[in-house]
Amino acid sequence: MRSRIVMSMLVGATLLASTLVGASPAQAADTKTRSVETKAQGADVPAEFGTDWHDPITAAPPLSKPATKSCQVTLADTEFRDFTPYKGTYTPPKACGDRWSKVVLRLDGTVKGRQYDRLGYLHVGGVEILRTSTPEPSPDGIAWSVETDVTRYSATFRSAQDVEMLIGNVVDDTYTGVIGVKATLTFYEGRPAAAQTPGRVLTLAADSTLTTPRNTERVVAEVYATGSGGGCEEFWYLAVPDSAPYSCQADKGPYREVQIKVDGQLAGIAAPFPNVWTGGWSDPFLWYVIPGPRAFDVKPIEYDLTPFAGLLNDGRPHHIDVSVVGVPEGQSGWSAPVNVLVWQDAQRAHVTGKLTLDRAGTLANSSTYTPGSEERVDTDAGHRLTTAGYVDTSHGRVRTTVDRTLANTSVHRWTDGENMDGLDATWTDDESVTVDGRGPARTTATHRTYTMNGATTIGTDDRLRTVLTLGDRAAVVDTRDGRRTGLSRLDDTYTGDATYTLNVPRDQRHAVGTSSERYRLHGSGGCYDRSLATAQGVLTEDRSGC
Repeated sequence: MRSRIVMSMLVGATLLASTLVGASPAQAADTKTRSVETKAQGADVPAEFGTDWHDPITAAPPLSKPATKSCQVTLADTEFRDFTPYKGTYTPPKACGDRWSKVVLRLDGTVKGRQYDRLGYLHVGGVEILRTSTPEPSPDGIAWSVETDVTRYSATFRSAQDVEMLIGNVVDDTYTGVIGVKATLTFYEGRPAAAQTPGRVLTLAADSTLTTPRNTERVVAEVYATGSGGGCEEFWYLAVPDSAPYSCQADKGPYREVQIKVDGQLAGIAAPFPNVWTGGWSDPFLWYVIPGPRAFDVKPIEYDLTPFAGLLNDGRPHHIDVSVVGVPEGQSGWSAPVNVLVWQDAQRAHVTGKLTLDRAGTLANSSTYTPGSEERVDTDAGHRLTTAGYVDTSHGRVRTTVDRTLANTSVHRWTDGENMDGLDATWTDDESVTVDGRGPARTTATHRTYTMNGATTIGTDDRLRTVLTLGDRAAVVDTRDGRRTGLSRLDDTYTGDATYTLNVPRDQRHAVGTSSERYRLHGSGGCYDRSLATAQGVLTEDRSGC
């Protein structure tokens, strides 16, 4: 029998690189020199949640935008009531040329009444340029806006394309929230950074094959991997081995790894981000104002496949396969669309090369079940992959080495009936990419850490309480011939504590809750630091400055 907690999670589940706008009281550049603190001056914080609350907001920095001429194109202006995709067309702007220093996608949304959180996508020419989830509405209605930098898809935007968008939704007598959205692209004139903007953006054919231009010298695959669909894979981090008495079981436990293969050969590994949507952990009151990290910013996993460029450049289609390790056979719940970004050698029609190393370590995955009055599963897992190869370009031989190491540790505890259900988990994803050619060897080392620590309990009075802390951290170090040339550190931490009564009408839940987020970004590019806090849906603190 499914637990009360997990069943509550599943009921609030979703059915299917950005910033939530409304964000900053100061522009990002200003935070280097001044500190701003705004508290709810005499704001009335109610004793419990009412029928309305502050529109969704995050502490993430606003996108910087060039001070150049801009042009705007509307991609979609529609409503979602069911699972029918919106289909339209895109025409490039005429007044801003065909080269842009930046392209910004903006999504404006509205919803009111009662509705679950939903997961959505936006495709232009078959390329996924946005994956996002939605907030759960208040009875009185909310509005939110998301902006994301999509400059890397400029090659797609230079010609007319089909547009498809879907935020799968259900509207009936109970779930009344119709999701209204408007999506626009704003193009800023200027010269793009060649190293950051690929010459082609490809998608896989219907048979999951890829044919790259024969003069490709760099290849990066993007995979928008999300566990969703309202089943246990939405909460994959809580899965336990089959031997343990828990409502979500998976053969070997909670370890998940997103792999990409080229012609059956392992080409990349990554830790999926443990997304928590706005109905997650049984408690939507945690997320009404401040969503969890990346809930509105579903970033793709990036795999540098440049070591395979010589193999891919033979002019023939190659099979590209993406799979998620740990998902029970035959079980659905993961979506993993792929974009492939390609940089070409303009001076050569055919770039040759070779894969020189593809070495995978043994995948370690141990989940140990310990029975007792408090059931327990301890997980310790990890994997390592190193690939290397070269391409002979018009500017000489360029060697690329990619090394990636994953690790996951977690302790999952629960009681009989799962009336207490807690998790303390950490994921690390360390990646080093070294490019040797055209001057001194350059290395970018990225250390990613994701954390989740919390518990949901149900008391004898049917009061459900969730206390949860989520962390999204990354450190990036650039070196040239061993000397550091760049550094950045990100720390995005969310904390929430919310309680409400189960199994009663909405107006009798007597819900209370606090939440906070602090987003810090420091390094050679400057400093950004912003903190938010809420109580019962009222924004009680908005503080910014370094």
